[in-house]
Amino acid sequence: MSSQPNCENCPVHHKGNLVRLGIDMDKVDYVVALAGNPNTGKSTVFNNLTGLRQHTGNWPGKTVGRAEGAFSFADDNYKIVDLPGTYSLLSTSTDEEVARNFILFGRPDVTVIVADATRLERNLNLVLQILEITDRAILCLNLMDEAKRNHVEIDVRELTRELGIPVIPTSARRRDGMDELVAMIAEVASGKYICKPHRVRNHTPQLKHAIDTLSKKLRETYPGLPNAEWVALRLLEGDQSIIEALQNGILDGLVENETPIAI
Repeated sequence: MSSQPNCENCPVHHKGNLVRLGIDMDKVDYVVALAGNPNTGKSTVFNNLTGLRQHTGNWPGKTVGRAEGAFSFADDNYKIVDLPGTYSLLSTSTDEEVARNFILFGRPDVTVIVADATRLERNLNLVLQILEITDRAILCLNLMDEAKRNHVEIDVRELTRELGIPVIPTSARRRDGMDELVAMIAEVASGKYICKPHRVRNHTPQLKHAIDTLSKKLRETYPGLPNAEWVALRLLEGDQSIIEALQNGILDGLVENETPIAI
């Protein structure tokens, strides 16, 4: 892991896809996704970051609610989108599909994953799934006051090393750690902090060969395609939304389409 500068002021979000997802991108420097399991205090983190600078609506074509807001830090404007609370990104429910597709298609500059410090093991499943999609993430280890009250101790430094991403302990209800979280969002968004996320690699030799073969072809057909190995695995599993995204060029921004992405 390194905290050395990579590039200054280098947003990586996909503006076209974000607009098609219904996000207002006017005067936005960086985009932040807020993800996490239900009941982790995610909404409290969101409210602390945005204050009154927020509004709600629905995702295009869905009854799933969406909250988005804004905050400023060091002369940069940040758009933050509160994704539905989910336990996984396997796209088995509308909430999971919405959350996954925003991270995948929108390519936010930072994904903040809010986890319950008192139930960390349960929350890590979603953390590891998100790290399969993006290498710009922060773990917001929330409810640290509850963890302390229940005599739960977490080695934050070791967790940071194991996950390969920043881990910021917070107690959002008391605003503890929120300043540190905002500062780290800026570090990751600007590329000053380079994440090297842990990714699970426990595939069988046969599956690994299939993933490697398909991902090579994907890179040849779609130059610049992010997360080719992850996309290859989803294709092998018959994930229809990923198949359609590749066919339509949405994933790599190859086709300009003014209609909203079906998520």
